[in-house]
Amino acid sequence: MILPTPVDLAPAAGRFTLTERTTVRADGEAAAVADLLRTLLRPATGLPLAAGPEGTVVLTLDPAAGAELGEEGYRLTVDPFQVTLHAARPAGLRHAVQTLRQLLPPEALSAAPVPGVEWSLPAVRITDRPRHPWRGFMVDTARHFQPLDRLLTTVDRIALHKLNVLHLHLTDDQGWRLPVDAYPRLTEIGARRARSMSGHAGSTAYDALPHQGAYTKAELRHLVGYAAERGVTVVPEIDMPGHTRAALAAYPHLGNHPERQLDVWTDWGVCETVLGVHEEALAFCRAVLDETTELFPSRYVHLGGDECPTVEWENSPAARRRAAELGLAAPAQLRGWFLGEVGRHLLAAGRVPVCWAETDGATLPVEFTVMPWRDAEHGREAARRGHDVVMAPHRATYLDYPQSGRPDEPLGQAEHVVDLATAHAHQAAPAHWDEAERARVLGTQAQLWSEFVTTAEHFDYLAYPRLCAIADRAWNPDSDYARDFLPALAAHRPRLAALGVHHAERELLAT
Repeated sequence: MILPTPVDLAPAAGRFTLTERTTVRADGEAAAVADLLRTLLRPATGLPLAAGPEGTVVLTLDPAAGAELGEEGYRLTVDPFQVTLHAARPAGLRHAVQTLRQLLPPEALSAAPVPGVEWSLPAVRITDRPRHPWRGFMVDTARHFQPLDRLLTTVDRIALHKLNVLHLHLTDDQGWRLPVDAYPRLTEIGARRARSMSGHAGSTAYDALPHQGAYTKAELRHLVGYAAERGVTVVPEIDMPGHTRAALAAYPHLGNHPERQLDVWTDWGVCETVLGVHEEALAFCRAVLDETTELFPSRYVHLGGDECPTVEWENSPAARRRAAELGLAAPAQLRGWFLGEVGRHLLAAGRVPVCWAETDGATLPVEFTVMPWRDAEHGREAARRGHDVVMAPHRATYLDYPQSGRPDEPLGQAEHVVDLATAHAHQAAPAHWDEAERARVLGTQAQLWSEFVTTAEHFDYLAYPRLCAIADRAWNPDSDYARDFLPALAAHRPRLAALGVHHAERELLAT
């Protein structure tokens, strides 16, 4: 059983066994994918899978197959004599490699040698392609810093599940993790907070432990390259004009009260401090984004844009003057103007700005891609306005929400339960939308906000197996929960164990 569920899978008779004598034939761009196959299989199997002109494992690319398979589809055929991986593009071949890994014994996913295992594949014919081109996982590195090795591991795991976007939330009120040469205090000051709230937002309990962390540019370049080799695009998010308390702690003059010295915020929730609307604040955003695009070649750059309190603008004579000069009815409308100004800078650089959807989304230029998170119907409204949409409704895709109402659930966002069935039921392009609206949906992604994610074990517990469910439906919306997904997940459990995933055990036992 394969996850995500293939579109078409036909078992056949016999098996093919990989041995020391197995050779791989791959020409042109397929050769890099053959190298990936060796990289992924060698740690556990020790097999060389040497290149050879008469390879019994064959990787081929044929652009003419694009009409059937698209950019990411593939055909995988296994018989007792040969394994053939075929696609129109390298992305499809990489997905075929991940399917091949799942056809092998689960021990093939181990990071260390596993002796005494026969590395055989069942004979099968698979033709597969994804429904949606954007299948992502957002990781919040701002509330709690996620070390580079955790992100690299995340790339490997999401690639196995055929997710192709790692969205990094790099900045927020509680921490700034992105190095910016033009503004070194962002990480010197903004990357460290004095303590963290140990309860939910609004509580008065703190742990009194300093928390800090930032990436180097070399680390981020390594992450981007590592992800690209596995078919994953890293999309950076630089939140603005709200969620900027850490930046304002480093550079107070960018805010609405330049005389005020702030600390990096130690609470959860929504902070009222926001960027000012003067030219210096806009120049700061442009400079940060210029350095961001140097590090991240992704076509998409996320600007955040959500939960932007307007009280500081309403109380600021300068902000009120700016709103009046622009002909805006109220300072609250400065959010849309601000994002439009910064977004046009990205557009001029050949990038596509992305924002979380808010109720004033009509103020965003139509070139913005929108992520609805409050309500799925905000996505429909955005699609009707002509925006591309990536669906991220919190009641189905927020993995920091508890998985059940059981009293032993670890601390998390308490407002809603997202269980396994709910995660799998999420449809990126709902059936009740019309055809033109559904055509605007690029895909969907899961979100893991990190207020309470302090360990790798907790990270895994929240992500798995719900991320498997979201990946399944993002790839194949026709996958049925009981008929397809649950049996596949039961077969997937040993694979998660081989990967060292500290998953939510009872969610798997319930299957």
